[in-house]
Amino acid sequence: MKRQILLLGMHGQVGRELQRTLPLLGDMHAVGRADCDLADAEAVGRLLQAVKPDIIVNAAAFTAVDRAETEIETAFAINAGLPEILAAHCAASGALLVHYSTDYVFDGSKQGPYLESDSTGPLSQYGLSKAAGETAIGQSGCRHLLLRTSWVYSVHGSNFARTILNLARSRDALSIVANQYGAPTSADTIAIASTHAIHDLIRGRADGGIYHLTAAGETSWHGYARFLIGQALQLGMPLQLAPENISAIPASEYPLPAKRPCNSRLSIQKFQNTFDLVLPDWRSGIIRMLQETPTP
Repeated sequence: MKRQILLLGMHGQVGRELQRTLPLLGDMHAVGRADCDLADAEAVGRLLQAVKPDIIVNAAAFTAVDRAETEIETAFAINAGLPEILAAHCAASGALLVHYSTDYVFDGSKQGPYLESDSTGPLSQYGLSKAAGETAIGQSGCRHLLLRTSWVYSVHGSNFARTILNLARSRDALSIVANQYGAPTSADTIAIASTHAIHDLIRGRADGGIYHLTAAGETSWHGYARFLIGQALQLGMPLQLAPENISAIPASEYPLPAKRPCNSRLSIQKFQNTFDLVLPDWRSGIIRMLQETPTP
């Protein structure tokens, strides 16, 4: 009998890509907002009883970082309450819970890349809600794979890359923050690597727990934007913006409601060593995304 896999967040950036890869592991039941109110504990409970999953992959999240500063209740319901419900179900049923978290659980004060064992210290309500979700999963005692990632993008959805490309079609100059560092990570990289890791877990080849899953290398938002626009122009996209007209500014000159960590670098050595994978450099994902982006 095939394993039953429940995917939550099917319409998100990572969820879309997981729909391509998870069927390799079993029968997938993909759920979006229209199918179940994930902030409603009773509705989630009915869904779990109906599907009876062997594996739950939770790609659903409240990711509007700045809105989370005012929509605190909703952010915590999705980012902390939902994982708690899923973890309790998995602890009781023996199912595996796969859950995605974020670099925003850290305060960004560390000099080097963050390890999985480093203490968290969120700066925002979004980060606090995601950290609370991590805690709930850890305290449940369920079998889990908790994957922290960062700076996610894809051809679909709302993300930094798409925003910059849209601005570049009508603007000939931009100012981008240059003193925050991380690894832009494509949703398809996350989906492929996640599926590989889940396969190893269910085969007994690896242990669960917390792992960092991002692309290799690092850059700033400014470096990210310049590389993105340079590659887009090489591919012939009709843009008004040139890379040299993207100015570097400190984060203090671009205030936002939610404070971001200056250092979002996550060490991926544990993931690579445990699952015997070499994660690709962040630049390769950008090029692939641009090649798949339709020209307006």
